Amino acid sequence: MATLKEFEDALREQGMSMALAILAGLKERDRARRSTVAPARRLTGQKMTPELARRILELHGSTGMTQQEIAFKVGVNQGRVNEVIKRGKWLNDDPNSEESKARDKAKARIAAGPKATAAVRKPRPKAAAKPKPLPAPAITAAPGGQLTFL
Repeated sequence: MATLKEFEDALREQGMSMALAILAGLKERDRARRSTVAPARRLTGQKMTPELARRILELHGSTGMTQQEIAFKVGVNQGRVNEVIKRGKWLNDDPNSEESKARDKAKARIAAGPKATAAVRKPRPKAAAKPKPLPAPAITAAPGGQLTFL
């Protein structure tokens, strides 16, 4: 298979200036498209709220969108959409709900700093001592060529 450079050289050898002009125009168009940096799909995540959870359920029920498409539309990750759809998480604003407690615990850890979380770790228990192996039995040869174990 020929490279684009080889193709251009072949066109030059044949004197096909119109084809070279078309090729140059296509190359310039491709360069212009590649030079612009596409914006990030999602700059920041949305904070999960009961209203957002209800909107996720509404989109899931009324459209044929996938969880990934819903996540992109509302500005959260697909895992959060799955939690709302499959387990009904984030639907109430109860401060005693499992996700609210986990969020508050995480915020407290962040506020305490990295040293506080290191102190919480428990030391590993020491491994039990290995039992000593039994000595190998002594083997002797009897006068008739029989082996005996002592």
